Amino acid sequence: MTYIMVLVLLIALPVLSWVGWRLISDRRPLPCPTSLAWLLENPFTAGYHSTVLSRLELAPGHHVLDAGCGPGLLTTAIAAAVGPQGRVLALDLQPGMIAKAQTRAAKAGLSNIDYLVAPLGGGKLPDSHFDRVLLVTVLGEIPDKVAALEEIRSSLKPGGFLSITEVLPDPHYQSMRTIMAVAEKAGFQLRDKIGRPYMFTVNLERPLDA
Repeated sequence: MTYIMVLVLLIALPVLSWVGWRLISDRRPLPCPTSLAWLLENPFTAGYHSTVLSRLELAPGHHVLDAGCGPGLLTTAIAAAVGPQGRVLALDLQPGMIAKAQTRAAKAGLSNIDYLVAPLGGGKLPDSHFDRVLLVTVLGEIPDKVAALEEIRSSLKPGGFLSITEVLPDPHYQSMRTIMAVAEKAGFQLRDKIGRPYMFTVNLERPLDA
């Protein structure tokens, strides 16, 4: 096998894997398996996570839902930002991801985090409780997106907001148009849009009269 053939394979295999996962996810949304959680710990992810945090406008005392928290990469940073007077609920469908998030929080010495193994849209969230909810490269993994966002809307305090971030080349990437269509059906109103198509954040408010 020549050097050029090896190079082509090294390029083609990740691309084909991405396309295959994208096609499967379009038909049946699948979360990132716990066994592949290590793939999320890389400089690229760390770089955009800092941007996500800057767009949340967190303050000490805030109550925050990290929906689809995975191994807790953002959970611990949020918990540190809201301080001991605030709290974070780390929610994930997979018990293995929650276990990793718990381990990470324990190593960081954080005790203001609660954990919930549950799907979004299942009626497990408290009403009018959170100041912020975030979905970071998670919306595309949810089968019933409208039901999920309706539950999130109910769980927000009036004036609180949901922050949705999408990043390419995530195989579950959702376009701005798709997000806005789902958000409208779920009863959200637009607060602001930040970023470019390859990495953007949409902040959606629960209306004050909801």
